[in-house]
Amino acid sequence: MVQFKRNLLSVALASATMMLAAAAQAQTAEEQPQPTQQDEAAKKEDAKTLESVTVTGIRVGIESAISTKKESTSIVESVSAEDIGKLPDVSIAESIARLPGLAAQRVAGRAQVISVRGLSPDFATTLLNGRELVSTGDNRSVEFDQYPSELMSGVTVYKTPDAGLIGQGLSGTIDMQTVRPLRFDKSVTAVSVRGQRNSLGAAADASGYGERINASYIGQFADRTIGLALGYSHSKTPIQENQVGIYEPWSTPSAGNPSTTAGMKALRRTGYVERDGVMATVEFRPSSIWTSTVDLFHSEATQEDTANQWEVNFGYNGCEPNGQCNVPLPPTVISVDVNDNNTVTGGTIANVYPLVRGMYNKREDKIDAFGWNNEFNLESVKIVADVSWSKATRDELNLENNTQLLPYKQLDTLGIDFRGDDFSQISAGLDYSDPTRLFLTNTIYGSGYGKTPNVQDELKSFKLAATFAAPAMFSSWLNDIDVGLNYADREKEKHQPEGGINLGAQGITAIAPDLQYGLVDLGFAGLGKIPSWNVPGAVARYMTFAPNENASYLVSKAWTVNEKIATAWLKGNIDTEWGSVGVRGNFGVQVQHTDQSSSANYWDNSQPAGSNVRPFEDGKKYTDVLPSMNLAFLLPADQTLRFALARQVARARVDQLRSSLEFGVNTTTGEPGGSGGNPRLDPWRANAFDVSYEKYFGNKAYVAAAYFYKDLRSYIFTQTRDGYDFSDFVAGYVPGPSEPPTLTTGRFTAPYNGKGGKLQGVELTASLPLEMVWEPLRGFGVIASASFNDSNIKVRDPESTSSVGSEEITLPGLSDEVYNLTAYFERGGFEARVSQRKRSDFIGEIGNFAGNRTLRYVVGEDIIDAQVSYSFSDESVKGLSVLFQVSNLNNSDYRTYAGSKDRPLENIEWGRTYLFGVNYKF
Repeated sequence: MVQFKRNLLSVALASATMMLAAAAQAQTAEEQPQPTQQDEAAKKEDAKTLESVTVTGIRVGIESAISTKKESTSIVESVSAEDIGKLPDVSIAESIARLPGLAAQRVAGRAQVISVRGLSPDFATTLLNGRELVSTGDNRSVEFDQYPSELMSGVTVYKTPDAGLIGQGLSGTIDMQTVRPLRFDKSVTAVSVRGQRNSLGAAADASGYGERINASYIGQFADRTIGLALGYSHSKTPIQENQVGIYEPWSTPSAGNPSTTAGMKALRRTGYVERDGVMATVEFRPSSIWTSTVDLFHSEATQEDTANQWEVNFGYNGCEPNGQCNVPLPPTVISVDVNDNNTVTGGTIANVYPLVRGMYNKREDKIDAFGWNNEFNLESVKIVADVSWSKATRDELNLENNTQLLPYKQLDTLGIDFRGDDFSQISAGLDYSDPTRLFLTNTIYGSGYGKTPNVQDELKSFKLAATFAAPAMFSSWLNDIDVGLNYADREKEKHQPEGGINLGAQGITAIAPDLQYGLVDLGFAGLGKIPSWNVPGAVARYMTFAPNENASYLVSKAWTVNEKIATAWLKGNIDTEWGSVGVRGNFGVQVQHTDQSSSANYWDNSQPAGSNVRPFEDGKKYTDVLPSMNLAFLLPADQTLRFALARQVARARVDQLRSSLEFGVNTTTGEPGGSGGNPRLDPWRANAFDVSYEKYFGNKAYVAAAYFYKDLRSYIFTQTRDGYDFSDFVAGYVPGPSEPPTLTTGRFTAPYNGKGGKLQGVELTASLPLEMVWEPLRGFGVIASASFNDSNIKVRDPESTSSVGSEEITLPGLSDEVYNLTAYFERGGFEARVSQRKRSDFIGEIGNFAGNRTLRYVVGEDIIDAQVSYSFSDESVKGLSVLFQVSNLNNSDYRTYAGSKDRPLENIEWGRTYLFGVNYKF
């Protein structure tokens, strides 16, 4: 925190210095003699020379992004495609994560969700062509790896809202855009083929190779009254993962009892992710009065993987094969090493009985989006009508098999070495590589368990907006006025049937050779090789699995949340001069009326058998008034000073709004109690202030310094409160003969609104072609940004695991420091770039085995990507280019810990990804 404050102070001083310098420069400019006609003629000639320079490749995307930032009336960041079907990164999430103030969280090795300005991904709203999107996840945050970068023409991140921005988030609004074909001057087709390889190589039945195939077409017809854009993207990416995990919780240290964990695991995950995406846009412009645009987007993704896992419990060996849990030889600690933090760092343990497990996951995602926009430019008014629909579905199958060495019981002695900065090590005394000696049996975790989660998210919306010329009395400073109305209806539904996977009639058995894939090597964890096998095949042949969602402990996992949001806005657009300073911007107000509700079931023990599952519905209506203002002062020497004020909201996470609950009555005190969601939550609310200084050099380069401050008036965290009214739940409850009378109020653990707190930060950015500094460096350039964030909000989250426990934690997703750096070179058809994105430690939100959100302390990441390409200029092969990319060049791993880094939880290695490809445009 001290270091952050020093950074914040130094950056603030630097920003102030830049602004003072700008003011001095402006004053000096006013004192200089007025330019002569010869000077003006020379400037015009220079402008002509610049216009005649053809900019291609990397510079096209950079200069387009600079132009977007410069011309916007809000504070924005953007990334633009260098060419049709050619955003620079493997994933759209990686392209977005390079923008100032943004950071990505990796899932399965892929950048998946985005944090804006240090807030959780749920605080940012994502749009596609200006329309809010659904999510295949359990909440609002869009999983960006579902959107192929090749189908996007660019992304704009609005850090400050305006009254007409629909679906705005509290931390920012991410708008992904597809191409508009009538903006191109001619038809064009582009095709790209790439092969890829994971550096960890093949294992079990999974290849280390994959492919990416993309095709895009843009055409204009009927005398340019009709435009058509089509895009297709296919990818198949290998999953190869090494992981060492530590059981939670790490115990709380005390005198004579150091902090230790209950067990360890090591695994190799293998599989693939296959994704197909299609984009289509049709523009119809029969005249300058009417433009009609239809957008279609479809994405399907299948992820299938198996984790082949060795696992040991340090405190319990499970039951005998006959079901009697009287283990004759409990685990025995022989030696232990303890550090200065009173934490166990290793040792030796005997009489343990490890498992070899197969953990299978298949996930199928589908996203469909449709939008129809009609724009009418009449003499005195512009009218826009837009209708949209999107739907996301996710289906999963999670299965596990548990095997142990037989004949029973072959106890092992292990050497353990916990390493916070590398893979923890396990030294086993027995050989676990022979599949004929590993049997499906009733282990400490039973013989297996499975789940079949399903999520559906559907959103329908309609917008009607109009732009009028400002009244004559205001026309000297007010350009025009926007009014509009938007209505959105969203429903998200989750089901999660699950249950035990039990041995069939054959009883304890080995897995047949025809179901075996081979051996996987756990040498990275100090272990040897273990078998891998067809988990679904083993379940089908040897086991029974009947998932359900009506058991007492499963009822609360199914829920439906509905949101109906009506939004009206009024916005004035400013375009004037204050003295010699040009001023652009907007001011206005947005009014949101929200009607939120949820339905679910809960288990009621007071009801007779067969009637224990009871329905419960709840909800709330509320209205938010959201004023906003953005002002951009156009100073001399291509400088811009921006100010923004806004009232912002972020609706609660969808799973927090669920009406699901678990309920019971204490038979000793008669007090009812429960836990669950809260459909009566208010949103996160904040008053926000932003200031940004930007110095441009045409559209070639810029430097910027920005400061933001958010005064959070309402936020959400999970807590336990007394006095909850359980009257409706205990109405039919009849206490037993020796039980006290049942009370009507008790304790309830759920998300609730809190008040007060702040979030602030500084962002520094520079985009500079180095030829501006020294001509011999023509073709070289850098793009760099640094963000420093701070918040005084501390929350407790009883829903999270013991990784954070009941400790006070900072806001999930908040990294104090985020850095991005790209160095590039472009000349004579040759292009090269190296990009680095780095963030400090943060608390990540991760789905656990139970399918619930859990929190982890995540070690900050430092990821480097590189790309080189060459475009042929010879007329016979013009339009052809080849490229080579490496993602995660430095093989950055993913590490989590419990409170302090000497108490590791997970260390995951995904390896490097190499891609070689050919592009052809004609």
